[in-house]
Amino acid sequence: MGAPRVLAIVLAGGEGKRLMPLTADRAKPAVPFGGMYRLVDFALSNLVNSGYLQIVVLTQYKSHSLDRHVAKTWRMSPLLGNYVAPVPAQQRVGKHWYLGSADAIFQCLNTIEDEKPDIVVVVGADHVYRMDFAQMVDEHIASGAEFTVAGIRQPIGLADQFGVIEADANDPRKIAAFLEKPTEPVGLADSPTEVLASMGNYVASADALIEAVTADATNPTSRHDMGGDIVPYFVNRGTAGLYDFIENDVDGSTDRDRDYWRDVGTLDAYYDANRDLISINPVFNLYNTRWPLFSGYQQLPPAKFVHAGPGRLGHASDSLVSPGVIVSGATVSGSVLSPGVYLHSWASVSDSVLLDGVLVGRHAQIHRAIVDKNVVVKERARIGLDAEHDIARGFTVTESGVTIVPKGMVVAD
Repeated sequence: MGAPRVLAIVLAGGEGKRLMPLTADRAKPAVPFGGMYRLVDFALSNLVNSGYLQIVVLTQYKSHSLDRHVAKTWRMSPLLGNYVAPVPAQQRVGKHWYLGSADAIFQCLNTIEDEKPDIVVVVGADHVYRMDFAQMVDEHIASGAEFTVAGIRQPIGLADQFGVIEADANDPRKIAAFLEKPTEPVGLADSPTEVLASMGNYVASADALIEAVTADATNPTSRHDMGGDIVPYFVNRGTAGLYDFIENDVDGSTDRDRDYWRDVGTLDAYYDANRDLISINPVFNLYNTRWPLFSGYQQLPPAKFVHAGPGRLGHASDSLVSPGVIVSGATVSGSVLSPGVYLHSWASVSDSVLLDGVLVGRHAQIHRAIVDKNVVVKERARIGLDAEHDIARGFTVTESGVTIVPKGMVVAD
């Protein structure tokens, strides 16, 4: 038999309420990350590197910037029928938008019927990781399962934050039970302090997936969710397979980063994941050229560091500095600077994430902050140094003390 026909579906309709204000004007998968990327780029890069070049991206919530990014960045040659296509919610089956991730697939079954694939790979669009999905597809086919769930090992103390997978005692490749955020989880047989949490990545036999989401659409008690409803559907049928992410071997990975996966669903998680990128031996390595991460920045000049004189020196340490950045006599440490950031003399930026086009005036100070696109920080203004003052100005301050400045603001004091 030849290789199976595979269609990939990226679920990118998430609202991302816990990432407000970063999601006030964009969908969660469109949130910039790591200087050069959008969150959706990680899922798409993984699929393309896995050899899957027919991909639909299902969008819904505030999708303009996401649709534009996918259309401009992820252009495939049509010669061999390859594409990455954003598919907005269309109310194809009724006068309602997507009711959940399973309903999103049901409403877009035409994308599956048009391609007639053997296998459908379904992935989320808002996690940071590397994964070779071809290995998971091979495991799915070998196991005989109708629907396979990718699981990642997580500390048992975090089980109440995830959908938790319990493997069959007689067949570790089969799911015996799927528990939503259990409070009394059972640890793994080979690692009692860990559980297998669902990554939100699935491989399905196409006919079985069509049958499942069609049946789910008629169930009045369903939440129409892939994790909450479709996974239990296959578990109850005895046809749900399990793929342990620890077995995935990505080309160019190291023991340090091979099983890295982060759900950046909160502001603190987003901040911490950005910080993971900048250590000397990063927990997540952006520089693995054998499994590249693709982004849309192609026509920007190099970063520039200028002004070396008494009392001022344009420099950055332990930081990621993107193309198009100018550090003009300013000091940067432990930070991520996105394209087009401009720092004026004597400014100081530490332990912060600055998104595209942020302008920082002379003598301004920014510490432990996330500053959204096109913010103007005036001369001598301060961010992240006084939580009460930040809150009074309308900024968000997280439990860990990270200040978030919304898109396009002018910070004057």
